[in-house]
Amino acid sequence: MGAKAALVISSLWLMFVVAGEAAYAQTIQYTVRDIALKSGESTEFADVYFITANCKSILKATPEVEILDGPPGVTAVINATNIVPRTVGCAKPVAGGKLVITAKDIQEQSYTRLVLRINYKTLNGDRQSSANINLALFPPN
Repeated sequence: MGAKAALVISSLWLMFVVAGEAAYAQTIQYTVRDIALKSGESTEFADVYFITANCKSILKATPEVEILDGPPGVTAVINATNIVPRTVGCAKPVAGGKLVITAKDIQEQSYTRLVLRINYKTLNGDRQSSANINLALFPPN
């Protein structure tokens, strides 16, 4: 039994070594976050990038965002820029963008869920991630 366990563990270790560089996509938190916007306001919600374990970008294009569920009058866009992914220990800028959420023409106060999908075009193929945001919207004063 011990020999079989050692064989399985060594096989898994070899698989990780042979697999090469791991890729890290992420800047968007996997937990739900809350934001509040008045009509006409925007907020930079997150940095968006896709990198390898050695802090090299593998993006072929700026990531794109789509709203899967959310209130009318709210838009999301990723503005291309270089990002320093400090949260994963990188010190140099990499290709990526800033996710900006905008509330346009809000007539009534509301509290709703915004569901976003981020689409990445990488050297390793297309990838996706998502974000759930609790969004409080307010009309102008």
